[in-house]
Amino acid sequence: MASPTIPTDLKSRLQASYNAIAPKYNDWTTSHASTKLHYLSLLLSHLDPPNTNKENPPISVLELGCGHGLPVTQKLLETPHINVTANDLSTTQLSLARSNLSTSHPSSIENKRLDLIPGDMLTLSFPPASFNAVVGMYSLIHLPRDEQVVLLAKIATWLKPGGFLLANFAAEESEGSEVQKWLGEEQGWMFWSGWGSEGTVERIRKVGLEVLVREEVVDRDAVGVSFCWVLARRE
Repeated sequence: MASPTIPTDLKSRLQASYNAIAPKYNDWTTSHASTKLHYLSLLLSHLDPPNTNKENPPISVLELGCGHGLPVTQKLLETPHINVTANDLSTTQLSLARSNLSTSHPSSIENKRLDLIPGDMLTLSFPPASFNAVVGMYSLIHLPRDEQVVLLAKIATWLKPGGFLLANFAAEESEGSEVQKWLGEEQGWMFWSGWGSEGTVERIRKVGLEVLVREEVVDRDAVGVSFCWVLARRE
């Protein structure tokens, strides 16, 4: 993988790639399901338990990079007191998510427990203290690392006091790396970057989040790539 100059059309290229390789990627990413669900369970264990008082507001979760909605969005919707705002850059993936989740959780869409939002996660805008949790699995790593810092600051404002961030980041520092045919796909151009574990944790703390869990996990299905998984809380 080469260290590229970040293209000015990065987001449109990423969108085009994920639109094109969605079927192959979705088959491949099922290999990450156990890791994703492990950390999602960790997050859910920190959130307030279900309340029976209908006057109490539901727990609100923002998912950045929801893909086709399986298994993370689906798992979140299995908890009746959680409302999900799910974002993805790929319009193809969002269409698949709507189809998958309409089948598995039709009432979630009817009852407006699920809101699917297309577009670049960096351009999202929400009022302060909108969410009890923000989740980003294998998604923030596609941003240039300077943009990751900007997004972390936004996330800190979007979280309610005591709210949580669950995300994974590149364990190794990289200004940017690219692959022309990721997963062997002709239209699979891909980009990643990161501050490394230490740099990422430092920047998470700088935006006012307390790091509760930090674990480096080698992703065997991603050719031995290591990721830094972080669970952090707004103080």
